[in-house]
Amino acid sequence: MRAAFFDLDKTVIAKSSMVALGPEFHARGLLSRRTLLRGAFTQLLFLRFGANDERLDKIRRAVLKVTKGWDHNEVRRLVAETITEVIEPLIYQEAIDLINFHLAQGDEVWLVSMSPAEIVEPFAEMLGMTGAIGSRAQIDENGKFTGDMDFVSHGTNKVLAIEEVATKRGIDLDQSFAYSDSATDIPMLQAVGHPYAVNPDRALAHFAHDHEWPIMSFTHPVRAHDGKASRTPFVVSAIILGIMALVGRSRRD
Repeated sequence: MRAAFFDLDKTVIAKSSMVALGPEFHARGLLSRRTLLRGAFTQLLFLRFGANDERLDKIRRAVLKVTKGWDHNEVRRLVAETITEVIEPLIYQEAIDLINFHLAQGDEVWLVSMSPAEIVEPFAEMLGMTGAIGSRAQIDENGKFTGDMDFVSHGTNKVLAIEEVATKRGIDLDQSFAYSDSATDIPMLQAVGHPYAVNPDRALAHFAHDHEWPIMSFTHPVRAHDGKASRTPFVVSAIILGIMALVGRSRRD
């Protein structure tokens, strides 16, 4: 059994899922305007310089501080009510092509993100993916976020989670694929036989070049369920998928 593991932010969608949902959290009184603007500024930094462990750790601590006391069920309802309008239009058509290609090949397809499971899981379900791995916050006996984490889906933790999934489901990681934009996901990319750098930040672009990893560019955000909205040249997608099919067959032969 093979699998394909996709990062979420800037790989499947064109921006940070947390930033995209920020205005909805603000509208419901969960985020201040100052916090919302700070999130937008952080998004600009990521687009310009990419992510690193120090930046991500600062963001994680800031998010935990802000979300402490939030009602878990309220957050899940908010995501369920807004994901179609807020996040779905950010999906790259090229990512949809690859996800559908892998599913058609009989591969399992997993979304693996540092974003909260409350966002990652319904998003993966919306795309028809096999499953999702996301960060898990601690919830107290009253259903409130405590400000601590049970699991942070980042760096080597992503690898541990992927390996656990592979063991349970009989996935051969040497024959599997992984896609990400960030150098922080190099451990995840190294965990599979077919790593792909997608819209890579500077550090990942250099690493991919040095290790002769394929580099892909996703540029066409569309709605996942609006096939007519795609502006991706079909021939480009066909070439990409055709190369992947040949690679997959050659590795199996």
